[in-house]
Parts: sequence; C-alpha cells; structure tokens
Amino acid sequence: MKIVTEDRWLSVEEIADYLGIKRDTVYKWIERKKMPAHKMGSLWKFKRDEVDDWVRSGGASESFELGKPR
Repeated sequence: MKIVTEDRWLSVEEIADYLGIKRDTVYKWIERKKMPAHKMGSLWKFKRDEVDDWVRSGGASESFELGKPR
C-alpha cells in the first residue's frame, strides 16, 4: 500500500502538472528565476509550499528579473 502525504517531495513532472506548465518551463525557471528546487542526485525535487510561496511573491511573473523582485 502506497501512502501519499501532502508534504512529500514532488518531481518535475508533478510540479509542472500542479502549476499547469511544461517540464521545460520548470527547468528554465530553476535556472533563470531561482524557482525553489532541491537537487537529489540527478533529480530535481520540490516542496509544494515553497513553490506556492515563490509564485505568490512574484517569482513566476513575466516582469521578474534575477536579483530584482517586483
């Protein structure tokens, strides 16, 4: 039996689906917009609450520039 909790680590595919974006966009946001992600071996993993906070603070907005949050 697989137990799933809300606090588990999400994969690139899962976070892309959650946000309604493509996997390529996730990788671009990690590199260019400092999306909160954690490297585990060769895989990127995400905490939903960290990503939610980042989005709310404007991290995913089009006008966001590195080092210059709105």
